[in-house]
Amino acid sequence: MATAQPNPLEIPQQLPDLTVMTTQGDINLAVLKGQYTLLYFYPKDLTAGCTTQAQDFRDLLPEFEKLGVTIYGISRDSLKSHDKFTIKESIPFALISDPDEMVCRYFDVIKTKNMYGKQVQGIERSSFLFDQQGQLTQSWRKVRAAGHAAMLLDFIKQLA
Repeated sequence: MATAQPNPLEIPQQLPDLTVMTTQGDINLAVLKGQYTLLYFYPKDLTAGCTTQAQDFRDLLPEFEKLGVTIYGISRDSLKSHDKFTIKESIPFALISDPDEMVCRYFDVIKTKNMYGKQVQGIERSSFLFDQQGQLTQSWRKVRAAGHAAMLLDFIKQLA
């Protein structure tokens, strides 16, 4: 039975009222207020680009935290896969597991991609920044893994 999907985000909009599974316990996205919240979507754990992106966020995390930013990485991978990724790459922030694609579809990041001549549905690397009131401040789509974390940090510094 199909369920109605929320409409894709339009600025400004609140963090969605969705409870998600993370490597640090279940959370409801709607309660992530009082600090900036950065949600970044990536295709797959333990792949080259996604590892580079996670390492960049990991390495810059102290600077994000000084600015009051909490980071969450999101993919369709299982918590077991996320746990392996977290341990292997020493990822200190929570990774959200979205195997049913509820969060991915809410943020409209599931796109048709060409993989070796075949069309498949996958996550378009994207990031969404929410302010202290839970309002969407900015979104970035079709981003490159390398350098994205530094670009986001520079953007957030300009807000401060």
